[in-house]
Amino acid sequence: MSEKPEADSEGSWYGEDFEKIDRFGRTSSARRDVLGEERQTRDWEDESSVEKQFSSHPESDRQPLPVVMETASTAMELLYWRDLKKSGLVFGSLLLMLFSLTQFSVVSVVAYLALASLSATISFRVYKSVLQAVQKTDEGHPFKVYLDVEMSLSHDQMQKYAENVQYYINSTLKELRRLFLVQDLVDSLKFAVLMWLLTYVGALFNGLTLLIMVVVCMFSMPVVYEKYQAQIDQYVDLIRTQVNSVVAKIQEKVPGTKRKAE
Repeated sequence: MSEKPEADSEGSWYGEDFEKIDRFGRTSSARRDVLGEERQTRDWEDESSVEKQFSSHPESDRQPLPVVMETASTAMELLYWRDLKKSGLVFGSLLLMLFSLTQFSVVSVVAYLALASLSATISFRVYKSVLQAVQKTDEGHPFKVYLDVEMSLSHDQMQKYAENVQYYINSTLKELRRLFLVQDLVDSLKFAVLMWLLTYVGALFNGLTLLIMVVVCMFSMPVVYEKYQAQIDQYVDLIRTQVNSVVAKIQEKVPGTKRKAE
């Protein structure tokens, strides 16, 4: 039979075990900390994935949609008539082109607009040349300032525009797939009602008439809303409340239309 360990050896034996347990505990705790940090990182990446889709394109280090932001800022300035000359010129040009398309074909409208522009520029060029010859001055080409303006697009600019177009095309295709394949029954029903209403709108107006109405509303509604914002918001809230109550009643009566609780 083996002899019992002495007190010193027994104490040292327990001490070694305690050291092992302590090392194991510290190691497990460290591993738990590392796993917790990795899990928090994954959760943060999952939560921010939706925001990343709208803030930047994949495989791109540039700022989020700078072309779209610049274009939206310029459009807002035109629609709110911050510069009367620019807004009036754009509004008048769009209406003139659309009204011309209601009377002539696209080819005829483009040809007439090109001829009108050429007639104006050629007449001005001849007038300035004759004036310089009579006055014996050398002012140069009358459109030299505009001819010296750089109008070519760089490779980076073309890539930005292409990425923006690709982003919105992909988003539109995904949204149409979601609606037509009934991923959400309520959204698909809303889309169906919208298409049904558009059949009546299409029976009353053609595409050009609708475009003219859209252009007029775009250049008039923002100014009206900015002036009468409080009154319009009050009526919009009333209409939204009524619509939400009707939609809630329909969802309660029609099976399968109630959204899942998130």
